[in-house]
This record gives sequence, structure tokens and C-alpha cells, in this order.
Amino acid sequence: MNPAAPPRAVNTYLKKGCPMSFLQAVLEGILQGATEFLPVSSSGHLSLSQHFLGMQPGGGENALYFDVMLHLGTLAAVLAVYYRLVGRLIREAVFVVRDLCTGRFCWKGVNPCRRLLFMLILGMVPLFLLFLPVPGTGMALKDFASRWAGDSDIVVEGSSLIATGILLALGIRASRRTEKRGVRPGGRPNPGRKEYTAGDALTVGLFQCAAAVFPGLSRSGSTLSAGLMRGISRRAALDYSFVVGIPPIVAAAVMEAGEVQVRPAGPDLAAMLAGMAAAAVVGFLAIRLVRRLCAASHLGVFVVYTLILGSVVLVLGILEHHTGVNAVTGARLNF
Repeated sequence: MNPAAPPRAVNTYLKKGCPMSFLQAVLEGILQGATEFLPVSSSGHLSLSQHFLGMQPGGGENALYFDVMLHLGTLAAVLAVYYRLVGRLIREAVFVVRDLCTGRFCWKGVNPCRRLLFMLILGMVPLFLLFLPVPGTGMALKDFASRWAGDSDIVVEGSSLIATGILLALGIRASRRTEKRGVRPGGRPNPGRKEYTAGDALTVGLFQCAAAVFPGLSRSGSTLSAGLMRGISRRAALDYSFVVGIPPIVAAAVMEAGEVQVRPAGPDLAAMLAGMAAAAVVGFLAIRLVRRLCAASHLGVFVVYTLILGSVVLVLGILEHHTGVNAVTGARLNF
């Protein structure tokens, strides 16, 4: 999820000139809100649903406009959970600008909120790697995301989902090892560090960059796992993972809004508003669910899910390479 490869909404099945049904918009909003925040990869699920349901990404202003609205819905979900933290970060950003302009800025002795602000900014730096050209391909690194997600080959999605499960498993294992080390008086486990270092932020940024390229590699799952493997506490790693995704969501909505020429009205607009509301509500519940599971050390359910789904998809993808037809629809495939 980033400005170069924004999180794709699930509405890309809309065809130009076709009205959107209320039910369709709500269902797509629910799917977008759930998969965007659960560590299961929204881009991977979208790509697989397109593949196995025989749907192709649709064009048209309605599809693009609905993309924007779903991004706003997921943004509302994050802000509803983290509005206090986001408010403090915005206020601290204003103070930083003030201190820079008045000559009072000092690196030493920064408060935790200002430190977190700096680490969030630093964590976004690796995303600029997505704009680097890949020699011999004529494409930038970010272009591979749409290419792999839109082709007939699902091997990348299957492999990436398996990678998501492995990363989550490694993160859970690292978290448990951190808790066993340095047990506090009274037998209480050590939860891990609460503050990010520059190395932590850059590592998480690199994982977020990778998730933007490979459909099926969960952004939230990758960034959470990266934090856990760096010795960050579960709560701090999860909060950072969600908050660091806010700028990319905003950037994606702004970029797509700039391409929209016609604003829908009437039934289409009502359906899109319902889809946006569904994405916001389900996204809010998904965030709360992940936070609760993370606090209770029950993230293993997502490890099992992504490993099983990824393995099934990988096997089907290999079979499709041999048969040349879609395993579900029977349609001919071009590799």
C-alpha cells in the first residue's frame, strides 16, 4: 500500500457504462475493508477472485471513482481507531515546523511522539525504490505489481501468500523469543521495545516496498512481522504497521481522484456511498479484531490460512501451466 502501487479496491470488475447495484457495492466494500487490514493480502485476494471468477478489470469513470471512495472508507477505518495518535502526530509535525523556523529544533531529547513521527517518515523512504527502473525490462519496479496481478498466471500469488504465512510465523516466533528473554521481576514476560530505531523503520519500509510489488504478500502482515523480528512489542509493531499505511492510502485516493473526470449521481452514487460505508465499518472491525488477536498471541490463525490458501493456489497454478486452462472456469489461458 503506497503511492506508487496503491491498494487496489475490489470494485475493478465494473464495466464501463454498467450501473452498480447496491448489493454489489456493499459486498465489494466488505471484502475491501476486511482484506485491507487482515494480514491476508487484499491484492492477492482481488487477483485470485478475478482469475477464478473469470472477471477482468473494468474501466470507466465509475470504477475509478469507486476506487477513490473505498480508499476513503479504509482511511476512515484507520482514523476511527487511531484518531488520538494521528492527532498527536499532526500536532507534533506542526511543532517541528515551528521549531525549524525559529531555530529551536534539536535532535537530542525528542519526545516519544516526535520520535515516532520521524520514524514514520523514515519508514516511507524505501518506497522510492519502487520508481527505480529494472534493467532490461523497460519498466519500473512498481510496474511489476500490476503486471503480475493482471496476467493469467497465479503462481506468483500462491508463492506470495505462502511467503506471507512464513513471515507471520517468523514474526510470532521472534515475539515469543523476545518475551522469554529478560523476564521481568515476578515472572512477567518482556513485551519488547516500544520505540522504533532508524534501522527498525527502514526494515519495515523495505518489507512494505516488497509487499507493494508482489500480489499476495500482505502489507500489514509483512510490516508487522518485520517489527516483531526486530524485537518490537506486538502492540507497538501493530500500531506502527497500521499508521505507516495512512500516507499511502491518502496518496492513492488523491492520485485516482485527479484522474476522475465525471462524478456519478443518482443510484450509482448511493450504491458507492454504501460501499464506502461498508468498507469503513468492516475495516474498523478488522483492525479491532487483529489488535485483539495480536494482544492474545493468536495471530497463528492467519499463518494457517495463508499457508493453506497459498499452497492450494500454487498447486492450481502449476496445473494450469500444464493444462493451459483455468482450473475453475475452463477458459484458455495465455502465459
